[in-house]
Formats: sequence, structure tokens, C-alpha cells
Amino acid sequence: MPRILVSGLINIETTLKVDGFPIPYFPVRYPFHGINSTVSGVGYNLAKALITLGDEISFLSIIGKDVAAQQVCAALEADQIPAENIRSLMPHTAQSVILYDADGRRQIHTDLKDIQETAYPLEVFEREMERCDLLALCNINFSRPFLKKARQARKIIATDVHTIGELYDDYNRDFMRAARILFMSDEALPTSPEEWARQMTHAYGTEILVIGLGAQGVLLSVRADNFMERISALQVRPVVNTIGAGDALFSAFVHTYLQSGDPYKAIRKAVVFASYKIGEKGAAEGFLRHNELEKIANDLTSEPWV
Repeated sequence: MPRILVSGLINIETTLKVDGFPIPYFPVRYPFHGINSTVSGVGYNLAKALITLGDEISFLSIIGKDVAAQQVCAALEADQIPAENIRSLMPHTAQSVILYDADGRRQIHTDLKDIQETAYPLEVFEREMERCDLLALCNINFSRPFLKKARQARKIIATDVHTIGELYDDYNRDFMRAARILFMSDEALPTSPEEWARQMTHAYGTEILVIGLGAQGVLLSVRADNFMERISALQVRPVVNTIGAGDALFSAFVHTYLQSGDPYKAIRKAVVFASYKIGEKGAAEGFLRHNELEKIANDLTSEPWV
């Protein structure tokens, strides 16, 4: 079975349901059953989604030496995520607070603590890289040194740079240059997604590019086929919170692509997976198993991509 390396953030995520945006000032509010704290973070979300889908993974991340780290370790065990490559290298574990409303809109506040200045042991990455067929390297600083090693080893690199608005963005440029599979959001794009995809392909030679369009679906660009097309969103079940939709989309794409080598099948399955996922509150909740994904996809359409 193919194996995937995931390198990315783990944090404690607290979600708060609000009546709407903007939020008026008030001294106290009692949102019964509207506040939840779970273990999340892009790396954790990817790892949990891939494990749920049935993939074998190596998971590399950095946590603190605090009480929150104990919560992380308990969650890793409960979710059956391999924890041998999680390192407690900081005083405090990263945290996030996410506000969301009944329409699924969300506002994210992330406190990364010391993670951007903390290095992950390169020798551990090199050992785990050799065991893996695809490397999902999240755009966190401790993943940055892995890019050169991965390219030298001719590994498939996949990454998500999330919200971006500059073609040669200083922080994300290394990740965009290295990725064979590149995901991002349209939220801050200075031009149309189609024009942006053309610019990205010209600037970086990106082989497979996916731009998330929120409720409008996604844009897929495949350089080898000179292909660019929008794929509409689906509503598999009612939307509760859109947080983590992009991570779900990315995970399911990587899962299907590594098995089939077909980006068209992968994006269609990923849209189904992400649509189902946003029927839950937390970013690391609502993931389908492989057979569940196949069944829902087959029930939705008889098109050959399923």
C-alpha cells in the first residue's frame, strides 16, 4: 500500500458559534453547546483524514511540553494516528480560536507560539521520507528544510498554501516552487482564478493546481493536458462549519491520486469528501472512510470519474 508523509501543525482548536458577523459588543453570553475544544491543526487534520480513508502515514509535527500536549497525545492514540515522530520541542502547544455562524462563515485566530522558530530533526524526516511515496509538506516553517531533500530524492511533493495574494509571495515561494500538487484558496486572489492559474503555471511550472472557490466549488488545472475547468460544489448534507474544508479537499485528493494517478477522479472524490466533512463543527471531524466515500460518490452520479 502506498505511504504518505505528513509534516504540519498540531494545535488545540476552540470553536465558538456566534449569531452572525460582525459581532456586537456585549459583556457576557451563554452559547450553550456552542463552545468546543479539540485537537486540530492542518497537519493533524490531514493525518486524521488520511488514516480514516485507510492510508498508511508517517506524521511529523512539533508540540509543547504543557498540559495541552497531553491532550494531543491522547487524541493521537484515540484517532489511531502514529505518534512516534511527534516531538515536544516547545514550552507551549499552538492554539487556535475559531468563530463560526449558522451560514458556515468563519473567522480564525491562530497562536503558533514558538513553532515558526523551532526546527524539526532533519534526520527523522530523511528516514521517514525514504519509506513514503508522497510527501504532504504543509507550509509551516519546520517543513521548509524538507523541500530540497524531497526534490533531490524525486519524491512527489504536495502542499497547500491556503490564502495567498502575491505570485512571488516571500513566505510561500519555496513551497510553490517545489510542489507537484499545489492547493490554495481564492479568497485573496488579485485576479480571476483562471488567470491566476495561468500565472502560477507560467511562474512555477505547477503540474497540478487546485484553487478552492468556497461555495462555488474548485478550479482544477492540469498542465500536461492543458486542462483548466471549474468543478461545482456539492451539498451532501447541511453545512455546519466550513473550517477544515480545504484540508479535507486536499487529503481526499492526495488519497485518490496516489491510488489512481488520475487528477480528474481525485478532484471529484475530494469535492464529495469535503462536502460531507463540513457537516461537523470541528476541523478534524466529519471524515468519511474509503468505502463510505465510494458509496456516496456512486450514489451521486454515474459519471465515469467515480
